[in-house]
Amino acid sequence: MGALTGKTALVTGGSRGIGRAVALRLAADGATVAVHYGRNAEAATRTVALIEKAGGRAFSISATFGEVGAVDALFEQLSDGLGGRGLDILVNNAGISSTSSIADVCEEEWERLLAVNVTTPFFVIRRALALLNDGGRIINMGSTASRFAVSTQIGYTVTKAALESLAPSLANELGGRGITVNTVAPGAVRTDLTAGYTAIPEVVAGLEAITALGRLGEPEDVADVVGFLAGPQGRWVTGQTIDVSGGTWLGPLAPR
Repeated sequence: MGALTGKTALVTGGSRGIGRAVALRLAADGATVAVHYGRNAEAATRTVALIEKAGGRAFSISATFGEVGAVDALFEQLSDGLGGRGLDILVNNAGISSTSSIADVCEEEWERLLAVNVTTPFFVIRRALALLNDGGRIINMGSTASRFAVSTQIGYTVTKAALESLAPSLANELGGRGITVNTVAPGAVRTDLTAGYTAIPEVVAGLEAITALGRLGEPEDVADVVGFLAGPQGRWVTGQTIDVSGGTWLGPLAPR
């Protein structure tokens, strides 16, 4: 039996990239996983199929974050899929990125970044509290962008810093129920969504040159940390941000 056998989990943005790796990891540990997707039903179907092929249990649910009624739609489908069971693990992974400097961020982009990266996970948590079992886990997906300066990601950085700031207050509020709340902050990770820069050798070399472990991350590197926080071994960790970047930008690297 896996460490999460009998548990239930919701992974937003669980159809691709880091979200898919997280869904696969939680399912491998025994959880029944609700795989949320926005518009790419094919990707969600593939994620569910991969879980089921490995002997796990999963179902997909759809909601386009940033649109009116998305959170209601998400929880209507989630409740149906859970069949009366509560929720044990919530992973707020869904998000959108930006490559705009402050001079280029228009009001429309700013509002969409806030809506998808901050407002939606906030109200997903709020709505989930009635379903969340005592002893449950809330894990938000932050970013190392909130730790160091990247001028062309300023809007994205602000939203990830805001999401990260939820954990300490929520951890205090929910600690009486044994619910932990943490943030996982990945660095540069190879996914289809980051292929625009991770496919450029010069960019990869530059990132590796400022990373203590000397390589880019893989989705599984992040998923394994989420799995730890979601499982019984993570029971005494709450209100924290866990940097999962291989030691990106810690300072000048020692000669190698």
